[in-house]
Amino acid sequence: MEMSCFNQRVFLLTLLLPIVVILVEGQGTRVGFYSTSCPKVESIVSSTVQSHFKSDPTIAPGLLRMHFHDCFVQGCDETTPPNQLLRGYEVIDEGKTQLESVCPGVVSCANILALAARDSVVLTSGASWAVPTGRRDGTVSQSSDANNLPGFHDTVDVQKKKFADKGLNTQDLVTLVGGHTTGTAACQFFSYRLYNFTSTGADPSMNPAFVSQLQALCPQNGDGSRRIGLDNGSANKFDTSFFANLRDGKGILESDQRLWTDNSTKTFVQRFLGVRGLLGLTFNVEFGKSMVKIKNNAIYTIG
Repeated sequence: MEMSCFNQRVFLLTLLLPIVVILVEGQGTRVGFYSTSCPKVESIVSSTVQSHFKSDPTIAPGLLRMHFHDCFVQGCDETTPPNQLLRGYEVIDEGKTQLESVCPGVVSCANILALAARDSVVLTSGASWAVPTGRRDGTVSQSSDANNLPGFHDTVDVQKKKFADKGLNTQDLVTLVGGHTTGTAACQFFSYRLYNFTSTGADPSMNPAFVSQLQALCPQNGDGSRRIGLDNGSANKFDTSFFANLRDGKGILESDQRLWTDNSTKTFVQRFLGVRGLLGLTFNVEFGKSMVKIKNNAIYTIG
């Protein structure tokens, strides 16, 4: 009996064979990889995501984060420990079950997750993109991998280094962080910015009126698990308002707001906003390009 992606993840954690880690460019993936072996793969994944999204829209940002986290630390196959906190495992498992019934042993969890992440963006009003498929699943997951993920305290230089280590440039950094246009963050990850951040009060890079708004939602010593939209006023729609919020001092995470205060990243934020005098960038188009790039540059494991 074929294991679900989730059970496969747990199983792999208990059977760690000798591992060789390699950095690959594409690993032979291509758009339409399953056109003959499993021609309905994209429609099956899409319908599965849509079904779950109708009853729980929060799975959309969860699936997107899950894909990003895995590509960043192991190989786009949902095996990375930080993903245990995200929504959407049931979507991947159901997609896997349905695919096993029509083309057993063909489609990996890695490809299901990549397609589901794309479909999640589309369901939140973002643009679609062609997803190269054909990746194998990784065979290892380690808690230390979480250290490779960008963190909410990270300076821009640290973020740039982490992205560069994955073959991604500064534009990719700003573009992919723009994925925070959907989803939420718990108060515990940013409330420190609201109280005694400096000797005079809150983080000075924040809009004072926005600080007051967040203090009402995340009171000092309050419920740190309460979740707040990362994109103020548009947390359920994939658009450029996230960048407008950075411009206006309304970035929720410190690492996000720093994209506006650092000149090397501010230019890309401005280009996504269409600031006059700069060559504009279309967020929806660039996001798809960067998602393909991070997938193709993922670290993979072979036994």
